[in-house]
Parts: sequence; structure tokens; C-alpha cells
Amino acid sequence: MREKKVIVVDDSAFMRKLITEFLSLHPELEVVATARNGKDAIGKIKEFKPDVVTMDVEMPEMDGLDALGYIMENMPTPIVMLSSLTGTGAETTFQAMEKGAVDFIKKPSGTISLDLHRIKDELIEKVLAASKANLRSVTSVVHPITQIPAVQNKKDRKPVSNRKRENEQSLVVIGTSTGGPRALQKVLTKLPENLDAPVLVVQHMPPGFTKSLAERLDSLSAIHVKEAENGEVLQKGVAYICPGNFHLKVKKMEAMLTVHLDQSPPINGHRPAVDVMFESVSKVTGLHKVAVIMTGMGADGANGLIKLKEAGNVQAIAESEESCVVFGMPRAAIATRLVDCTVPVEHIAEKILEYIG
Repeated sequence: MREKKVIVVDDSAFMRKLITEFLSLHPELEVVATARNGKDAIGKIKEFKPDVVTMDVEMPEMDGLDALGYIMENMPTPIVMLSSLTGTGAETTFQAMEKGAVDFIKKPSGTISLDLHRIKDELIEKVLAASKANLRSVTSVVHPITQIPAVQNKKDRKPVSNRKRENEQSLVVIGTSTGGPRALQKVLTKLPENLDAPVLVVQHMPPGFTKSLAERLDSLSAIHVKEAENGEVLQKGVAYICPGNFHLKVKKMEAMLTVHLDQSPPINGHRPAVDVMFESVSKVTGLHKVAVIMTGMGADGANGLIKLKEAGNVQAIAESEESCVVFGMPRAAIATRLVDCTVPVEHIAEKILEYIG
């Protein structure tokens, strides 16, 4: 039974046909209408009331950004943006996320992508996830703290000390996916310039977009935010975002922590993967670690959290359901029963500061 109604919006008839064919392959998805521009899309959404919309960015008469803004203000609907833009166009993508788009997909080869089949599985996966997204999370409402603290370590695990020891160096590691750019902005912009720890971030995002994300967050934050580079030494008060299509690992060289990027195989379809970063950090001794898992579909980060907790000296924060766009990753982390606290995204920064002292 097809439960999720979809509207496909693109100014190319060929792309509308191709996207419709791909989405229709999934038994839960039904494309109920298509639209050739933003104005047409608004009328179709009013008529068909879809569960999710795929929206091209560049269209005549009314483009995707303008249509997105109108839709989210007047008839909020989960929207996945399809972008053929690169370079400065990444900024347009982040504007779409700020206006309320749930997620985005990069067309593989421009406006008319004859090789769209390359992203068929990603398209289906993201449309399904968007159809279940929590649209309340893309508003500016501040959620109250509802779950502090959360569950303790499993009884069958060896008890370990999680509290930071005096004069011990701290490291913050953050993993996120769907809805992550907005969530990261809410967290990183609340951290002070003199933050007494480096911050490592894995955000599921294709190559070319992570650098733009880092530059955007850097312009808004007191701490320095940059795309991570292979071999660089980690500095306090700096957030390092893993570049798309690489895994981020940490190596200890004498008293210094350094970034190691590689293209080892994807883990559960992800490169970068939160699990890879968490497991790498679990092997570094003499550190107090704060692990944060935020909004995202899937379970990336849960296995890595287990590794971190087994190694000890770590405190874990999960974003609570009410502020997540998609509660998959935090839910999986909480299910390990190794999360120390569960808070809305607006309060994650203060918990990080509390834990690192």
C-alpha cells in the first residue's frame, strides 16, 4: 500500500519524469502530481496536500527558494531540495535549509542529469525520511529541558569514571545528519571563543558542501569553524568539520592530537561516518571526551558510542526527540543505554560546557 504522497517540482519535463519513475519504485511512495515551477507547486500542494515535496532550486517564474519560503510560512510541508548548483550555489542550499527544507540532494551532473540513476537510492531514502520529519523542529520555538539526566551505563558493563579529571585535556565529538546544518548552527554559535577543547564534527554531506558549511558557521560563531585538513594539529576553540567523502580519525603524536583523513570503505553507506570518528577517538588515551549525537536518520554513531564508553572517560549527550528533524540517530544512541543526558538542541551547548568544565 502506498502511504506517502509526493509532489515532484522541476522545470524540466525529463527530470520530472525520471524522478517520478524512481520514487514510484518504492512501495510506500506515490507521486500524486508534478509541477514545473514554484508557483505551480504552491497550487498543487494546496490541492493534493502531499506528505513530502521534491523541489528543484533553479526554475523560471518562481524559483525553489521563493516557493519554499511561501510554503513553510503558509502550509508547512516536508521538502527535499534538488540542487544542480556547485561552488557558490552551496550557499543557496544552506539558505534553503534555513528556510525550512528538511534535506537536499545534489544532482550528479547539472540541471538535466541524465545519470540521475546514480542517486536513485539516496533520493528514495531522503524522501522517505522527509515524509516522517518533525516540522516543528524547523521553527524558532525554544524547547524546554525535559530529560536530564538519562539512563546510566548497562549493568553488565564495567563501571568507568566519566567525570573530567583536573588538568585533563578535553575533546568534543559531534555526529549529525538530516537537519544537521541547522542543529550545528544552534550549538556551535553558543560556544565561547575561549572554549577549552577542540570540536570534531561529522555531518553527512557530499563533497563541496562541507567547506561551505564550515565557512558559513565560522561567520556566525565566536569559535573558529573550518573544514578539517589531513595532518593538522587540533587546537582548542576550533571546530573541525570532516570533508565530504572522507572519514575523520584522530591520532596522538606525542602530546598533540592530529587529524587523519582517509577514504577507507563507507560504513553503513556513510563516508564520513560518525562511528568511524567515535571509534578512532575511543583509542586515544589521556583525554576526557564529550560525545554528542544529534538529528539524523539511521543509527550512525551508536556503535561508536559503545566503543567510546568501553574505553571510559566519556560523557554522552543525545538530542531529544522534540527538537530533532529526524530522531533516528539519537534514538539509536539512547537505545544503547549509554547516554548521560538527553536535551533539546537549544541546550546542547550548555551541557557541553558543563561537562568540559
